[in-house]
Amino acid sequence: MQKKQIILALCGLFTVTLLFLFGKTTAPKQSIPQAADSSVKIFEIKQFITKEKAHLTPTQLEEVNKLENSVTRGDVTEQLIKANTALANFWKDSAHVAEPYFYYLSEAAKLDKSEKNLTFAAQLILHNLRSEQDEAKLNWKTEQAIALFEKGIELYPANDNFKVGLGSCYIFGRSRVGGPEEAMKGIQQLLSVVHKDSNNMQAQMMLGVGGYVSGQYDKAIERLLKVVKAQPQNMEAIAFLADTYAAKGDKQEAIKWYQVSKRLINDSHYSQEVDERIKQLR
Repeated sequence: MQKKQIILALCGLFTVTLLFLFGKTTAPKQSIPQAADSSVKIFEIKQFITKEKAHLTPTQLEEVNKLENSVTRGDVTEQLIKANTALANFWKDSAHVAEPYFYYLSEAAKLDKSEKNLTFAAQLILHNLRSEQDEAKLNWKTEQAIALFEKGIELYPANDNFKVGLGSCYIFGRSRVGGPEEAMKGIQQLLSVVHKDSNNMQAQMMLGVGGYVSGQYDKAIERLLKVVKAQPQNMEAIAFLADTYAAKGDKQEAIKWYQVSKRLINDSHYSQEVDERIKQLR
């Protein structure tokens, strides 16, 4: 089993469902979690970039300043796409700072409007925000991803992946700050996809996660079982299924699926984590 699969399974089992969504390490009870603070914490990307530039070497600073001032008269849109792409690459490859990379990548994708680039930027930010612990950055990344997915839906309405991604932003992003009502907004977006294609397993998967987040455990289990039946090696679905049974209070089924995940992953560290989780349930 490859390391990436192990990390994804651990993320589904412990980090996403327990830490990222509820901020605790015990299984959630029947009550629906509530947002602790209704105020929105703001992350200012331009201020952040200015501060990060202070850490650059003189050569790097000269390069980034040149890129920022590279747009002149003529085909401004094309120049902006090239400049934003170059700035994104600079912050990723030379400075190794994620947020400016995401920002400039997003700006380039929105100007370029290609299905491929919108998908890449949106999915990259969505994947990253799932592990974001800083609330201000989480809000910012979520809004960046939402804007990209919405632009994709506007330009390419037949591409259901944009709708699935948008729904996922509400479940993995907004619901972590705004509570279950935000997850419900994502669920509505995902339902529009599965009503058209019930075999869209990514949408079914996210509906399962959304059901878990909003406390609709029976619906979550129904969706996740459908995914596991179609994709028996889907470790994230199995991990969420085990956690959902635990949240519902069905210890026997929870332990069953935790054991399934152990057999499939066959990793000593993961097995220790699962054994500890089972011990808590018993």
